[in-house]
Amino acid sequence: MLTVAAPVANAIDAFSRLPGIGPKTAARLAFYLLRAPEEDVLALSEAIRDLKERTLFCQQCFNIAEADPCAICASQERDRSIICVVEEPLDVLAIERTREFKGLYHVLHGAISPMDGVGPEQIKVAELLARLNVEPVAEVLLATNPNLEGEATAMYVARLIGPLGIRVTRLAHGLPIGGDLEYADEVTLTRALSGRQVMQ
Repeated sequence: MLTVAAPVANAIDAFSRLPGIGPKTAARLAFYLLRAPEEDVLALSEAIRDLKERTLFCQQCFNIAEADPCAICASQERDRSIICVVEEPLDVLAIERTREFKGLYHVLHGAISPMDGVGPEQIKVAELLARLNVEPVAEVLLATNPNLEGEATAMYVARLIGPLGIRVTRLAHGLPIGGDLEYADEVTLTRALSGRQVMQ
């Protein structure tokens, strides 16, 4: 049986615990780092340490930040009358890349998924409702993923916000740019048809 030095085995084990990394990929990463210049490896280890030591969750929107409140919540240039609700911090990055949304965010840190044992109490829904009771919000934009869990979460949140008299909107769903009709599923096509717009 082939044995490797303990530090290499430990690195392989650590990498294999990351999501989407199997044993072969973990071994490739470990051996790549073994051959990489020392400064590159040290820079990686420093970045990982900073990730844990210098980041926190904004107590207003629950996005990842270096300070509390985060730069978005602290900005006086953002439209404070609209809050975009997303599942994960990565979703904030995706929307910010468009440079189209100028409001605030609220990160749920998950979606309702009874199959995975995730209920409303495991995500930041109560914190969203608390925010809506004290902040002058006119619209909540639900930008959860267009899958079963995301739809269930959006419907649940919309039901809770309804009695507050706040306008609730949902991201449009439809065909992706560059996609072919023949490959679109029935639900996507149905939503694309119902959300059709007048040509300008």
